[in-house]
Amino acid sequence: MAAPRPAHGCGSGALLGRFGVLLQALLALCAFSTLMLKRFKEPKEERRPWRIWFYDTSKQAIGALFIHFANIFLSDLTEEDPCSLYLINFILDATLGMLLIWLGVKVVSWIVQHQKYTYLVFGEYGDPPQAAAWIGQCILYLLIMVFEKTAISLVLLIPGWTKLQQILLSYIPNPQLELVLVMLVVPFIVNAIMFWVVDSLIMRKYYKQKDSLDINGSIETPRARRTEESQVLLSPDMDFEQSESDQDTLGLQGTNQKMKQPSYQVVI
Repeated sequence: MAAPRPAHGCGSGALLGRFGVLLQALLALCAFSTLMLKRFKEPKEERRPWRIWFYDTSKQAIGALFIHFANIFLSDLTEEDPCSLYLINFILDATLGMLLIWLGVKVVSWIVQHQKYTYLVFGEYGDPPQAAAWIGQCILYLLIMVFEKTAISLVLLIPGWTKLQQILLSYIPNPQLELVLVMLVVPFIVNAIMFWVVDSLIMRKYYKQKDSLDINGSIETPRARRTEESQVLLSPDMDFEQSESDQDTLGLQGTNQKMKQPSYQVVI
């Protein structure tokens, strides 16, 4: 026998129903499009190659899938409206969870840099990029997601969330409309912001990987290369002006020498 549906909100199992799965697939497509848009918004000199971009964004995809299915699992544990509980989980992930992710990335980055684990630094995959480095970074990022979700689950144990759950979506009489808001509209807006911020946090700007060393051992950045190129472009004009001034100087010297030469007349 199917589980009874509450007076307001979606019923138990609605998140994994046919309509719910369709909304989740649409959400994944929209979130992926956001990361594609971010890549094309990056300056050309900083834009990552496709392989590097895939390595960076796939870490987010793995972490987002873990958080998403963890929220669905936790939401189905209640006999109340699972949609409202999913929304509470999602909002906590996007606020307090975002802070925990930032803290986790900073702590892990400091540890791997201190221990000189080069391939575990987020965004660094070697030259050429190594799949082993990507796998290691995926594991680290997934551990950060586990830490974040565990902390959010402990926060949900604080009394008072049940009352918020009862009034959060009680004004929506249609359970399918509630499902659309909870599984598509709100997650798309929040995920777009989260993906943009987290991608900027865990990526390495590609031009930093392309820095080269000059003869003296100093780092030659693209800005320095552009400055040098502009000086090279200006040098022909400077050389031309210098050559004209040199020619004028030589011409004056030749005239003075002609004026100083004695004239001789031949008398026959």
